[in-house]
Amino acid sequence: MNDADPDRKVRTPLDSLQVLAVQEKDVTPALVHVEMFTLTGLVTMLWHGPRGAHDVVLMCGGAMGGLLGPADGLFHDLGVTFGEAGIGTIRVGYRRPNDLERCVIDVVAAAEVAGRLGADRFVVVGHSFGGAVAINAAIALGEHAAGIVTLSTQSAGCERADLVGDTPLLLLHGDADELLPPMTSEMVRMIASGGEVVILPGAGHLLREAGDELRTRLGAWIPDRFPDASET
Repeated sequence: MNDADPDRKVRTPLDSLQVLAVQEKDVTPALVHVEMFTLTGLVTMLWHGPRGAHDVVLMCGGAMGGLLGPADGLFHDLGVTFGEAGIGTIRVGYRRPNDLERCVIDVVAAAEVAGRLGADRFVVVGHSFGGAVAINAAIALGEHAAGIVTLSTQSAGCERADLVGDTPLLLLHGDADELLPPMTSEMVRMIASGGEVVILPGAGHLLREAGDELRTRLGAWIPDRFPDASET
């Protein structure tokens, strides 16, 4: 069977996970906890807002994983806010944190799950190591990527950032980051040949000092990537 064979089955990111079982539980009327058991680990998804949303935000943590995000639960708080506006949000817990290829597959597989329910546009948000995951996931999503947000991103793993094309890119970084200097976000912007870098005065790697600004800024910037979200 050659590559031109029309009957050849295309292997998707979700296929590659080889999911053995799925279970889910409503935590609140607007939040569902989903677990996908695979041969290579557990993918966790905390899903805010309407399950059939056309517009979905994908959020991923750093090299140690996690689901809350930086700034004392930024991902949770934004998920609640976006859900109330009719925008879905999936916080993705990796099978193997710090394994870039697997983590990208996990995030794109989450997009595929949402896509099967009607999602068509995605903004990908990642913190630290997750910045590289977000950029590579957005590249994989292609025309379905509506925006990318990196928070205290590393530059390693972002070597292909030039492939994001005209997808809007926002890079936020604290000027007091004790792990990754703000120059890493500048480097990623240069590789991408575009994007906006915002330096947050006094903020460290976890961005606690800029929590209010992040919630306000992202609470506006991300919905703007979905201009007709209120109509869907």
